[in-house]
Formats: sequence, structure tokens, C-alpha cells
Amino acid sequence: MDLNLKGKTALITGSTTGIGYGIALSLLREGASVIINGRWPSRVEEGIQKLRQEAPSASAARVEGFIGDLATAADRAKLFKEYPRLDIVINNLGIFTAKNLDALSEEDFTTMYQTNVLSGALISQFYLPGMRQQNWGRVIFIASETGVQVPADMIHYGVSKAAQIALSRGLAETTVGTAVTVNAVLPGPTLTDGVGQFLETLPGQDTQTDRQTKERDFILKARPSSLLQRFATVDEVATLVTYLASPLSSATNGATVRVDGGLLRHAF
Repeated sequence: MDLNLKGKTALITGSTTGIGYGIALSLLREGASVIINGRWPSRVEEGIQKLRQEAPSASAARVEGFIGDLATAADRAKLFKEYPRLDIVINNLGIFTAKNLDALSEEDFTTMYQTNVLSGALISQFYLPGMRQQNWGRVIFIASETGVQVPADMIHYGVSKAAQIALSRGLAETTVGTAVTVNAVLPGPTLTDGVGQFLETLPGQDTQTDRQTKERDFILKARPSSLLQRFATVDEVATLVTYLASPLSSATNGATVRVDGGLLRHAF
């Protein structure tokens, strides 16, 4: 299927690895130009080269990188100066940690909010007027099922994801009568490199247990309501995001779209 993304330019924040990188690759393969983002020059350059290898039909001009921490005002200002207009913004930048409530500090809450929520809010605030002016655009927040079903050991993370869901709906209200849409995507547990490292650090792990067993045990114990009964792949999430970023998704606006493997036990 042709998603009609040729000629569109997309920024994917926090995208040198994981879901963000997968989205960049999927968009690139569908004909969009992509700008990946990371804090470290070596990681951004590595991501660019990898994208060009994995999408060999894409011209070199269609893959760019922006180096900077978009949770900071200074680097956002540099981004806005370098790229004053964009067609697609994927707010993927985010951090996650597991901590019990009594171990959470004010800094934990502040850092989580600033990175996961405020960065996407201010980036969207900047680009939405241009999208409305050209009467086309896509803003997508990569939220999480934890924004609906907040885990006791990740309250600060779950709260930030709930805020992203509310933020995306509020921003969508500013697009009435235009061909601009704002949506949130709720992945369930997704097997990225970062999640793999997270699994290795969980308390009570047997060092002799193989990776596949750790993955299965986590789903069974921590996410037993999953209908998928496994981690989603990055590609499974990226495919949905790519569709939502395309002109074909024009009637989907202000929505919270789930790719959670049926983990949330409600239909609405």
C-alpha cells in the first residue's frame, strides 16, 4: 500500500534507537524524508548511516540528523531555527525508570515531566501554526498503556504518559476544520534495546536465566492481562505510527490509538 508520504518531512525526537528509530525507518521506506534526533553526535551519525543501509532506495538527502537534548529550551531553539517548518512531528523523546513511590524524589517527577511531556508540548506548539497555515500536518505522541493503567513501581512515568494523552487531545482541539491531526499512540511492552537492559536490572533475576525466559516471565508476572502474551516488536508499533502519519489517516484526530497487545481490559 502506498501511504502517500513522498514529499513529506518528519522529525522523530529521541530516535537513534528503539521505537523512534523504527518509526524513522518505516517513514523513510514509505517515501518521507526524516530527521532523527539524539544528544550524542556519534549516535546520530550512526543512526543516519544505519538508516541509509536499511533503506538503500532512499536518497542521502532524505535522511538528516539533529543533535541536541530537546528537553532543554536552548536545543529546542536551535531546532526551530534550523527547521522552521515540518509536515510531521513524532514526539517520541522519553525516559523511563522503575522506582517505588517511597524512593521517588521531586527531581524524579520534574525530570520525567520535563522530558516526556514539556518537550513535546513546546515542540508541537511551535510547529502546529505552520501546519494549520499549509492545511496539512501530523503530530503524534508516543505515549504508553501505563498512562491508562499506571504501575505502582512507575507512577512518575505513568503520570507523564497520562499527561501526553491529555495533551494530544487538547492540541487536536486546535485543528478544527483543517487537514492537521494530533493523536497519541499507546504501545504496550515493546522489545527495544532499552527494555532489554531494563529486564536485566530487575530485582530477583537469576543470572543464569536466558533472555527469552526473562521476557516471558515479565509479561506473565507484570502484564498478565496481555492477549498477545509477548512483547510487541518495534516494527509492529512503527507500522501503526506510519499509517497515522500518512494522509490516509485523515479522519483519525484527537484519538488514543492502542498497540498494547490487548493488555488494557476495556474496549473504550
